[in-house]
Amino acid sequence: QVQLVESGGGSVQAGGSLRLSCAVSGDTYRSNYMAWFRQAPGKEREGVAAVDNDGSTYYADSVKGRFTISKDNAKFTLYLQMNSLKPEDTAMYYCAANRWRGRSLLLERSYGSWGRGTQVTVSS
Repeated sequence: QVQLVESGGGSVQAGGSLRLSCAVSGDTYRSNYMAWFRQAPGKEREGVAAVDNDGSTYYADSVKGRFTISKDNAKFTLYLQMNSLKPEDTAMYYCAANRWRGRSLLLERSYGSWGRGTQVTVSS
């Protein structure tokens, strides 16, 4: 099994920045493909950003140009740098991982391992 633990969430004003981290432990070979998802109250979980096994990155249209996903393989850590935050970015953010590549790296069903989430709140 692989364990994922998110950190770095918090409360910021619109226009601010946060950096989320996801520490990977256990069977790290199960984390070849990783992503960040978020879920706001009353809404479905949505893919925010993903990183492929070759380092390619993918973003939801709503965060392109503002969020950056990166992975430090030496530290077994996934990051999400979030800039120019908006109130609509308020959500619980989850780290996800899978050993094999799914059809789309921004789809929830492409991942079998999940963290417990970290809350991000952006005030106007």
